[in-house]
Amino acid sequence: MKRVKGDEEECNSPSHQSPQEVCKKVRKQPSEEPEDEDAACDLGCDWALLPQEILLHIFQYLLLLDRAFASQVCRRWNEAFHMPELWRCFEFELNQPASSYLKATHPDLIKQIIKRHSNHLQYVSFKVDSSTESAEAACDILSQLVNCSLKTLGLISTARPSFMELPKSHFISALTVVFVNSKSLSSLKIDDTPVDDPSLKVLVANNSDTLKLLKMSSCPHVSPAGILCVADQCHGLRELALNYHLLSDELLLALSSERHVHLEHLRIDVVSDNPGQHFHAIKKSSWDAMVRHSPKFNLVMYFFLYEDEFGPFFCEEIPVTHLYFGRSVSKDVLGRVGLHCPRLVELVVCANGLRPLDEELIRIARRCSQLSAIGLGECEVSCSAFVEFVKMCGHRLSQLSIMEEVLIPDHKYSLDDIHWEVSKHLGRVWFPDMMPTW
Repeated sequence: MKRVKGDEEECNSPSHQSPQEVCKKVRKQPSEEPEDEDAACDLGCDWALLPQEILLHIFQYLLLLDRAFASQVCRRWNEAFHMPELWRCFEFELNQPASSYLKATHPDLIKQIIKRHSNHLQYVSFKVDSSTESAEAACDILSQLVNCSLKTLGLISTARPSFMELPKSHFISALTVVFVNSKSLSSLKIDDTPVDDPSLKVLVANNSDTLKLLKMSSCPHVSPAGILCVADQCHGLRELALNYHLLSDELLLALSSERHVHLEHLRIDVVSDNPGQHFHAIKKSSWDAMVRHSPKFNLVMYFFLYEDEFGPFFCEEIPVTHLYFGRSVSKDVLGRVGLHCPRLVELVVCANGLRPLDEELIRIARRCSQLSAIGLGECEVSCSAFVEFVKMCGHRLSQLSIMEEVLIPDHKYSLDDIHWEVSKHLGRVWFPDMMPTW
């Protein structure tokens, strides 16, 4: 009998009960107050009576789905699930099952957020797949955020830019709802969207005092005058990303005015849509004004040009700090980089051709005294020149990513020797890369 009783007790233990039964047993009735602390320990803690600030702290570490499950435990946990602090930051993931394997935010949750938490949202991003339906869904949500005052907004296309396939008027209408109602927008990422000059004027009219970051690469409907309006009015702007066709001497001078804060980060994408495209030149005096006003700003430039399109670039000194060549670039252009980019910190060359870059690499090492990271892909450099390059700037190179095929053995070094020689000058173990790391 004793054994049977033990088995019954074991079967009735919490580990053999359903979660609902455990919760009912742990939750005390008002008439079951323990007489002392020992009795309270015997009965277990009443999790429903946790202070809200502790619940909030715990919920902040949970994924949204786990928070939703936890909200079903009891009424107080359900109230905690809807605390405004938990809904200030949210990422809407909008994907179509037929075109994407990524998870999507459930439509019922989206309705609940708009109904109960739209006025709590402050840091919002939309991650959409390549389908037009997902981009339309994002616009529908934006157009309903009439009671919120966002601080950050990001529109992210995970594949091809689906926002560009929407009717321009539909997108602009949804976006201006946020611009008008958000009086303290500080960060805006709207790359690959049909935003235009009038919508930027609405942005400036309502958020000029707070806007600090603006990323709008590949926005073909924006003109140099539109971005100049932003720079003229948003004196707190610290980070800016745009395409080269929007860059002008007037823009640089506006960013260098006394009223404007020091710019920290300027990213320029130089992209050619068709071979033989013409690019305008920026005056050295405009860059000089920028450096005088913001001496520590980072100028990041991505080049996706054909070899015959580099004519206007690197003919005079330019304060670029991070330089990426996504297509083949000639020896002549890299030679000009060594002559006219004294602030260069990082250089990535994806392809060059079959002519060794020995002289160009040595020149860059000699004249770019701040260079600390370099990556070379489909290029050719003799082992002797590469060792000389590392000798000259190895003490400051934090990143050295060179494909093994780049290095050409010569009379001084073989591929087996270069590993030890480069490691010696770097002060750490180094091997050539088998695959690109950029």
